[in-house]
Formats: sequence, structure tokens, C-alpha cells
Amino acid sequence: MKLAIIRCLQTEDDCPGTTCFKVIYNKKLAFKDIEDDIEIVGVNTCGGCPGKKAVFRAKEMVRRGADTIAFASCITKGSPIGFPCPHANTIKERVESKVGKQIRIIDYTH
Repeated sequence: MKLAIIRCLQTEDDCPGTTCFKVIYNKKLAFKDIEDDIEIVGVNTCGGCPGKKAVFRAKEMVRRGADTIAFASCITKGSPIGFPCPHANTIKERVESKVGKQIRIIDYTH
């Protein structure tokens, strides 16, 4: 798997991504059923509210080799600030429609 991660811009001061990387490398939680090796090919933010840059950034990471896009838990679950993104569903729908059905989408990391 060649994985790209999209994270919330609002949480980057509070979270360096440590837990996301741990669950990916240890194949836990959202990655527990992944049998392939996981290579992280990119990490980027949504670009800030309302997340309009996520689509372009996801497309670019796919162009650079990603076959899977994971939305970090800061977007979908609100970790660590306790506030899930109110635009998470729209961002996910738009990314899915632009990168194509052949790209796997993972809804959260941990």
C-alpha cells in the first residue's frame, strides 16, 4: 500500500502525527486488516476550513504514487482537540469523486 494522509490544519500545532504513524507502522486500528507493506508517500493538511484544498492535495499525492488516502482522526474524530471537522463528509465525498474508485479511502487512522 502506498498511503497518503490528509490531516486537519487546525490541529497541527497540537499534534505531530505520532499516533497516526504508530498505528500505521504497527498495523493497528484502521490498518489492522492491511496485509501489504505500508509506505507513506505523503502527508498534507486539508488547507484549513472548509477543506477545499484537500481535493487538489489528494489528487497530487495520487499523481505521486498514492493508492490509498487516509483521513487522519483529527478530521473525522476530532482527535486531539475534541472537535471533528464539520466539513469531513463533504471533503471525503469530493476527494472520492476526484481521485477515482480505484483509490482506497480510509475514514480515520486511530
